[in-house]
Amino acid sequence: MTDFELVAGIETHVQLKTRTKLFCGCAIQFGAPPNTQVCPICLGHPGSLPVLNRAAFELGLRAALALNCKIAPYTKFDRKNYFYPDLPKNYQISQYDLPFSSKGWVEIDGGKKIGITRAHLEEDAGKLIHEEKGSRSFIDLNRTGVPLVEIVTEPDIRSADEAYQYMTALKTILQYAGVSDCDMEKGELRCDVNLSVRPRGQEKFGTKTEIKNLNSFKNAKAALEYEFARQIRVIEAGDKIVQSTLLWDVEKNQTRLMRTKEEAHDYRYFPEPDLPPVKVSDDWIGRVKAQIPELPAAKRERFAAQYGLSDYDAKVLSFDRAMADFFEEAAKISGKPKPVANWLVNELNKILNEKKIEMSAVKATPKGLSRLIELVESGQLTGSSAKETFAEMVDRGIAPDDVLKEKGKIGDAGALEEAAKAAIAAGPKAVADFKAGKDAALKSLLGGIMKQTKGRADPKLAEEVLRRLLS
Repeated sequence: MTDFELVAGIETHVQLKTRTKLFCGCAIQFGAPPNTQVCPICLGHPGSLPVLNRAAFELGLRAALALNCKIAPYTKFDRKNYFYPDLPKNYQISQYDLPFSSKGWVEIDGGKKIGITRAHLEEDAGKLIHEEKGSRSFIDLNRTGVPLVEIVTEPDIRSADEAYQYMTALKTILQYAGVSDCDMEKGELRCDVNLSVRPRGQEKFGTKTEIKNLNSFKNAKAALEYEFARQIRVIEAGDKIVQSTLLWDVEKNQTRLMRTKEEAHDYRYFPEPDLPPVKVSDDWIGRVKAQIPELPAAKRERFAAQYGLSDYDAKVLSFDRAMADFFEEAAKISGKPKPVANWLVNELNKILNEKKIEMSAVKATPKGLSRLIELVESGQLTGSSAKETFAEMVDRGIAPDDVLKEKGKIGDAGALEEAAKAAIAAGPKAVADFKAGKDAALKSLLGGIMKQTKGRADPKLAEEVLRRLLS
């Protein structure tokens, strides 16, 4: 495989975060009963006319600007003609020769920039549902007319790892910009991969295949790796690659033929006669640009500089906007950004991975984490107890002090006195330092009590007992 080079580009369809569809007033509601979010316009009834959703167009502009694209001052819509059961009009309103944006880029690891050829608007099609063991298919047209921005890269990707990095970075940027939630389980982000192989050092591209509707980054990476190896086997066997559209079979971990690939002329593109062209002024672009928040790359650099974090910690914390916001608020409350970063990068990410949940499911609060750090640094909580407490906070959203009470804290002075005496006996230096006026030495002794009681001592009462015995 080292004799060949992978050449790939990715087309990503992203559902824009609007309340209504691209050309009509139908609501967008995931999970609604089939064929209830439809009207004569999105169903293509004779005489119905589309009207462009301004909010969708502005979200498209915001996405393009966040991806460093140039905005066209004049753009129009086109009809892409093809027949399929889930396309009631027998054409899709899209953009062809005059997209609203082009020539952008996304940076991946190592500073490499993946070029964006274009980002354009189009409406989604419906959904076909096939019986698993039967001969019938059903059509749900609720998605018909949902606004999408299609983002097309240059053929700059040279490995499955680069493809994965690009898709991950793209999703993060779009989520930060508030363009889309990018929930792949709801079909809000779907990827098609175009790839070919060529002998290493050759400039001419090979014949490409397209893998359609990849619904996870993991599947996209696996599909790229498989198709790369398959095309090499075909070439080395002396056969030719046939330009075609493929599907990824998750169960068999291989691509399979869907259809031979259409060319652009097969779609008989022509300007959409029912929609006027759109002129985009510099003032309009400026207003949209002002709505874009600080994006991941800029936030990563600021976190490292402002809070003294390592590049790794800054990258992890800025990867998810909700995580970044949580970090900044907790750092502000506690005044201790590095301990906050350690808890989020290590413990919280561990919990997220184990439970397979997103930040949206985390119930802990920045104020709660700040208090937890305070309890640990004052010696009132041991490391292991703090981790257990934090897990409860993430799961249930309660304050760390309340978690400790629920777990049966020892709140009896008499019961704590023996543990306090043992801690004093085991820490003569801390005792001497405390009596010499070093109040901070009490933390070490409190830690000793926590060790004796396995983290169950009431922190405030334990401190009172210690002070009484030491006075």
